[in-house]
Amino acid sequence: MDTKFIILVGDGMADYPSDSLGGLTPLEAARTPNLDRLARIGKLGTVRTIPEGMEPGSDVANMSLLGYDPAVYHTGRAPLEAASIGIGLEPDEVAFRCNLVCLEKDEAGQVIMVDYSAGHITTPEAREIVAALQPACGPQLKLYPGVGFRQLLVWKGGEPQITTVPPHDISGRPIAQYDLLRHHPVLGAFSKKAAGILRDHPVNGRRKSEGKPVANAVWLWGQGKAPAMPRLDRFGLRGTMVSAVDLLKGIGVYAGLETAQVDGATGYIDTNYRGKVAAALSALEHGNFVFLHLEAPDEVSHTGNLELKVQAIEYFDERIVGPVLEGAKKFPEVRLLVAADHYTPVTMRTHSTDPPPFLLVEDLNSGGSGKTVRYCEKDAQAAGWRLECGEDLFKIFINAKR
Repeated sequence: MDTKFIILVGDGMADYPSDSLGGLTPLEAARTPNLDRLARIGKLGTVRTIPEGMEPGSDVANMSLLGYDPAVYHTGRAPLEAASIGIGLEPDEVAFRCNLVCLEKDEAGQVIMVDYSAGHITTPEAREIVAALQPACGPQLKLYPGVGFRQLLVWKGGEPQITTVPPHDISGRPIAQYDLLRHHPVLGAFSKKAAGILRDHPVNGRRKSEGKPVANAVWLWGQGKAPAMPRLDRFGLRGTMVSAVDLLKGIGVYAGLETAQVDGATGYIDTNYRGKVAAALSALEHGNFVFLHLEAPDEVSHTGNLELKVQAIEYFDERIVGPVLEGAKKFPEVRLLVAADHYTPVTMRTHSTDPPPFLLVEDLNSGGSGKTVRYCEKDAQAAGWRLECGEDLFKIFINAKR
């Protein structure tokens, strides 16, 4: 019998208790009947997805959930995003994530990171901007369009050891101490030219007239060279990555997975939930593994919006978990893993290294134990099952020898 393996990830769902929610976390406050039922028939635990000394990013955390040790295989976020759009890096090339951001001066004259996503600028708008920025690149740089605010810059003969800071880590803060590339002869020059082009760009004129944040700067980060990752077919897995964001698609490419193309998948709370579920269930018809990733809980956490985070989790339960469970009934044998890749506390507006909760269900038709537990941080911690790395969790999930 061909067992089907399903991983559902709500990016950044895990969080800390909030006074505004009566001491509950967003996971506890959200209405999640599908996850609650799964918690009663499955096994709860926590898993350390961020190795000691590594930055708690979605690149590291999701690589970990797919069974890869980031300390061994991770070279940077941008090379993964490059793979997702078909860019094979040469040995002397370094890829950078290039965010379109909104910067503004405060009353004291300090330049502030107002919005790391330029108000979640749309992909069509971003593509207009990327086309206009090409003259700023010069002979060493190539700029490629991505999804929404997420673009990619490739530097021929680049330096991967440069230190950079993710823009979502400094939301609302002055950028002076974090803008580490401003004096760089290649990257700093590109950023300065880009700002000049963006100042009067028609897209920003339209966004300003609509009261939306403008994309008036670029921010480079997440750099690295191409990684060398073994494929998941070594475990007999034939599968698909379903995600709106290039990062996850790139991890899928290096893992040997197909990448689903879902129209209307935005990487935000307005994403095409139905399309993502349909792509996941379709993938299981001709394969045995699917990794379905929802970016929305993480994105709204970065904006500090607690209400939207609760809503994003409820959408994950209602529009992802529920329909996937219904569609999976056609398969005789299914193993399911639900996880947050990392914590993204709303109060921090960035990621933390706390081990997030996971839920492993070995039999979807189980009657359950009648225990009153939920998929949440507190109950996962109380369960006492603590795994020190994602590789262990993945091998337990797929019944591989450890």
